Amino acid sequence: MPPISGGKDPKVKTWARSLPLVLIVVTSSLAVAEAPKESLRPELRAGSGTQPSAAAAAKEPAQTPATAQAPSRSLRPELRTEQPAKPAARTISGGGAVAPAAAAASTVPKSEKKKSGGLFGKRKLRKGSVCGDVDLQGDSIGNVAGAGACGVPDAVKVRSVSGVALSTPSIMNCETAKALKDWVEDGVVPAFKRRGKVVELKVAAHYSCRTRNNKPGAKLSEHAKGNAIDISGFTMKDGKVYTVEESWWRGRGKKPIRKAYKKACGPFGTTLGPNADKYHQDHFHLDIARYRSGPFCK
Repeated sequence: MPPISGGKDPKVKTWARSLPLVLIVVTSSLAVAEAPKESLRPELRAGSGTQPSAAAAAKEPAQTPATAQAPSRSLRPELRTEQPAKPAARTISGGGAVAPAAAAASTVPKSEKKKSGGLFGKRKLRKGSVCGDVDLQGDSIGNVAGAGACGVPDAVKVRSVSGVALSTPSIMNCETAKALKDWVEDGVVPAFKRRGKVVELKVAAHYSCRTRNNKPGAKLSEHAKGNAIDISGFTMKDGKVYTVEESWWRGRGKKPIRKAYKKACGPFGTTLGPNADKYHQDHFHLDIARYRSGPFCK
């Protein structure tokens, strides 16, 4: 490079003016050439609010606003192993859903719901039951003493049987009460179904210390032991009464009353009706006496 002399040569002056610009270009080129491949700036901390660099954004996969801030694991407490998960709601045919409690309740038969009347209804029935059966409502009255061989051990006074009332509370033993229940459920109710609902049994006689047919010197009646009950008629929900004396022979009650009487043979060991003798023209005699030859039904 020729020395600069006096600064009078125009070429020298032009070169001298260009020298600072050349140095700036050279310096910038060297800086770009030596720049690191990756940024030396610290990575952006989560939650700092500063926008990430373009290079960092290119490395990271695109995230939606919902997923960008989602925690790595659920913050809800885990279900304890000793506590079973609640059952899912059961869907029904209208697109809706039934809550687990409602679904369980819906599986209960209607007959049971109607009979129980809810929790308090069940307690009431259980409290008023006898012979360990909620379908037998009445009172336990203990031993009933009588003259001679008369009497009823562990007697009960029954007011209703399977929802059918007795016209008068009747004293008997539990075996007789259970036989009466079987007859009402399997005989009386089905027999009168087409006529309506039976709400009451007309009681002609229950416990009584007497002989058979009140004859002097005759054998002791099953009534004297709490083994028998006499039924003279059936009261329907609409108020209609079908009596043995009238309906046995004629009328709309003839078929159901005879069908009901026939079903008494089995639950009871002895059944006597209008066809038996003159003493039973207006009632059914039902007792639990058993015979080697089987039930005596006439």
